[in-house]
Amino acid sequence: MATSILGLRTTIYKVDDLAKAKEWFASAFQVEPYFDEPFYVGFNMAGYELGLLEEHIPAAEKTANVLSYWGVDDIEKAVEKFIEMGATEDTKPANVGGDIVVATVKDPWGNVIGLIYNPDFKLA
Repeated sequence: MATSILGLRTTIYKVDDLAKAKEWFASAFQVEPYFDEPFYVGFNMAGYELGLLEEHIPAAEKTANVLSYWGVDDIEKAVEKFIEMGATEDTKPANVGGDIVVATVKDPWGNVIGLIYNPDFKLA
């Protein structure tokens, strides 16, 4: 029995205030939601979905056992922008091979947001 995995479609961040998170993510990612309901907000990020789902778990109790990286053109500027908007530094930008650099920040709800500069990545 073969399974066809079509690739990543959605990354969801859980937040305790959907309205505030919608505003924060719209500003941080510079895009308005295409799907906006009281139970879920979805942003189209170059063909991938960034979703917000309301859940009332304190940020201190969240774990970072899944990590998605969002592509950026300038990792230093991207990290700086997120921190200026209220995110906190999680991991500093680090070269992970070739010209690829990754970093992570935590949003105001304790979710880890991965950022990646990868000049070799091309959409299929």
